[in-house]
Amino acid sequence: MDIEVVAKALKELGHTTRLTIFKRVVRAGFQGVAVGSLQEQLQIPGSTLSHHISSLVSAGLLSQRREGRTLFCVAEFAKLEGVIGFLQDECCIEEECAPKLSTQK
Repeated sequence: MDIEVVAKALKELGHTTRLTIFKRVVRAGFQGVAVGSLQEQLQIPGSTLSHHISSLVSAGLLSQRREGRTLFCVAEFAKLEGVIGFLQDECCIEEECAPKLSTQK
C-alpha cells in the first residue's frame, strides 16, 4: 500500500470525532449503520457528521449505500486491513536475530 494513502487514512482517523464515527461503523459490521442512527448515538449536528463522514469516505475508510430514504455507512475493512498491514509488515525487520546460546561449558 502506498505511504500517501496510509498517511491520509491515519490523518483522518487522528481526529477524535472521526475515530469515534469509524469505530461505531466498524462495530456495525458488514451491514453498516444508518447515518441517522449515528447522529442519534453521537449527538452531533447533521452537517458536522456529514463533514466527518465525507472525510472518511475520501480516505477510503468508509463507503455509503442508500436503501430507500436511508443512507448507510459501511466500513471498508480491506482498507483498514491494508493500513494495519502496512504498519505491521516491517515490524522488527531491521532487528538482528538473537545470538544462539552456546551449549558448551
